[in-house]
Amino acid sequence: MSENTGSKVSYFLVGLGIGTLLGILFAPKSGEETREYLTDQAERGREYAQKKARELRERAEEMVERSKEILASQKEQIGAAVDAGKDAYQREKSKAH
Repeated sequence: MSENTGSKVSYFLVGLGIGTLLGILFAPKSGEETREYLTDQAERGREYAQKKARELRERAEEMVERSKEILASQKEQIGAAVDAGKDAYQREKSKAH
């Protein structure tokens, strides 16, 4: 899933670069205006990338936390099953004697 999101971010950045180049080629702006436009677009791209990275990190942290909870639950269930098995063994062992 994170691979899919990373791919989307990559496509976005490539599209941003292509759009910027096309904008430079066809924009009837002065050099200063073009530089300002490029600076603004680069800033927007950087902010978008940071936002997506933050979201991905938060999702990963949530998944790790959920995995820990599931693991703890499974560990408790296995421990209870082992204890029940020991108790049953002890009962059968005491019946045999």
